[in-house]
Amino acid sequence: MPNHTKTCLTLTDWREAFDRNFNEGATQLRRHVAGLNPSDTVWISLISREMLDMEITRVRALPNDAPLRGVPFAVKDNIDVGGWPTTAACREFAYEADADAGVVEQLRAAGAIMIGKTNLDQFATGLVGTRSPWGAVPNAFDQRYVSGGSSSGSAVAVARGWVPFALGTDTAGSGRVPAGFNNIIGVKPTRGRISTRGVVPACASLDCVGILALTVDDAHHVLNLVTGHDLRDIWSRPTPSIPVLSPTVLGIPDGTEWYGDQLQAEAWSQAIAQAQAAGLKVVPVDFSPLYELASLLYSGPWVAERTAAVGDFLAQHTGVANPVVEGIIRDGERFTAVDTFRAQYRRQALLPQIEAIFSQVDALLVPTAPTIPTIVSTVRDIDGFGYADGHVA
Repeated sequence: MPNHTKTCLTLTDWREAFDRNFNEGATQLRRHVAGLNPSDTVWISLISREMLDMEITRVRALPNDAPLRGVPFAVKDNIDVGGWPTTAACREFAYEADADAGVVEQLRAAGAIMIGKTNLDQFATGLVGTRSPWGAVPNAFDQRYVSGGSSSGSAVAVARGWVPFALGTDTAGSGRVPAGFNNIIGVKPTRGRISTRGVVPACASLDCVGILALTVDDAHHVLNLVTGHDLRDIWSRPTPSIPVLSPTVLGIPDGTEWYGDQLQAEAWSQAIAQAQAAGLKVVPVDFSPLYELASLLYSGPWVAERTAAVGDFLAQHTGVANPVVEGIIRDGERFTAVDTFRAQYRRQALLPQIEAIFSQVDALLVPTAPTIPTIVSTVRDIDGFGYADGHVA
């Protein structure tokens, strides 16, 4: 299986190219973008030559020490970029953004150049990368398999080396799953650390902008640049000063279902062995409170947040959405205020049990996903993780 990341340019590579000679860096970027295929299902829209020239001119005027001067990046198409359409992978929903999302604004101010909007599971609802009218986004290494979602296009754009980093969104795995499936880094920051202003909401109170990158260092660099309290974002929160600690005790699930995927099971065993060889203590813990809390997100009333976000649009545009996506979003209509309070009470009751888990360990080590499904299985409306109703996001 080829490793595309071995020949990809990192954030540092692009930054150094522009530092050595701005004109040569710009020429390299123009050639790079000209070689991209706008018909590839990774992309919903790509920058034009004229727009790229304007961006290069803008970046040329920035200080030489702008931290991302000339670095190309991509943006999941449920995040606004001023002057570009935002589709959330639904043509009928599309609108032209009149301003950059908060996080895009920060990256462009740092000198980064946005070269394209990427495909996604429609309305950021899915873990597969197949639920889009622009087509399925196949895995970067084997096109028989899904790329993971919902940030499928952003992940594959990075894995293919088309950009050194990209923005996704991550409410329940939508950034980390495609990162894991495509051999790149996926970061879900603490909720409220990165502004979600200008992001089409999935579950607004839980949404996070995620970072997909080739290396841990690149992801960390971008995270530091976009961290900050955004007073125009009602969900943004000040980032507390927390000392950096090195974990010594890792908690792992006391049992994992692999759905017959022996390769995944072996890879997990190797990961545990590597952690232990590095001097870390690995402790199996009971994950059942965590699993129950996670199930509330899609089996409980929190799915109604998706209904609140785009339910009215779907009611007015019958039949335009992917049927699995529409089913998940419309499912929120069945929950009552009483259901919501009961779920909140259950969540509160689970928190002491979860805190007890973290009292035993410094951090959790978990597999990203139990298996990687094929695209064929998702076309049959099977999500690939053992559920036949498609209710995965």
